[in-house]
Amino acid sequence: MNTPNIVSIGEVLWDVFPDRSCFGGAPANFACHAAIQGAHVSVVSAVGADQYGRDAINTLRRFNIDVQCVDTVEDAPTGIVHVEVDSAGKPNFIIHENSAWDCIALTPQMESLAGAADALYFGTLGQRSKLSRTTISRAIEIARTTNAPRLVDINLRQPFYNRDIIRQSLGFANLLKLSNEELSIILSACDIAADESLEKRLFHLRDRYNLDLIAMTCGAEGALLVTPDTVLSQRAIPTTLKDTVGAGDSFAAAFLLGVLLGDSYDQILKKACEVAAATCSHIGAVPKI
Repeated sequence: MNTPNIVSIGEVLWDVFPDRSCFGGAPANFACHAAIQGAHVSVVSAVGADQYGRDAINTLRRFNIDVQCVDTVEDAPTGIVHVEVDSAGKPNFIIHENSAWDCIALTPQMESLAGAADALYFGTLGQRSKLSRTTISRAIEIARTTNAPRLVDINLRQPFYNRDIIRQSLGFANLLKLSNEELSIILSACDIAADESLEKRLFHLRDRYNLDLIAMTCGAEGALLVTPDTVLSQRAIPTTLKDTVGAGDSFAAAFLLGVLLGDSYDQILKKACEVAAATCSHIGAVPKI
């Protein structure tokens, strides 16, 4: 596969810090990093008829991302998330409701994109509204019919998730990316016992939902990759920490690209950690271009 064709569906928004506003949203960040790494990427989302919306579309275009299915809606603003970063660089999010990305519409163009995709990326936060959840579910159904890989990036942002969304998302996917901080919540939602070893818990999760691979980021400890046969580990790559926002999204992009390109599991995990470390070395979820 020379140039993977990836569809990323879900929220496009702006992270508003005390001193700046940064382009964001996990599917948007993922899309930018996948494009940087050489994929052809299309985003399915919605923005408001406002300056943030226009800036979001222009940002995606600067990364050569297809925005034909980023709708502009008149009756909802572009999504805003207020972010506070603690002394360790860990972000805390205040996510505003009734945003444009809650209005992702089901269109023939979206269905066509999903049908032609080599892979589909989606998350849990983008499914908080019934309309967007229905559209995302339809895109996944189409991708399943073509056997395209479907990567779910579990983004648990209170109060916008529940056990049904978690379980349904896992059932839709064949690839999973999560963080170690999210693991206990996911296992509880899936009724998987927490009194076994980490390896056994991850194997149970993989087998319960017939997942091909699970990639789990572990912060400063690096990351794990659950394969059909074993659990691989990779130490964190040394970096100059400036901002962790978007690191997981860049990790997910490298993970999916490695799968599509047929890289070895060791190569996939190491490259994903390298990309995440590079993201932590600059301010903002995506580099300025």
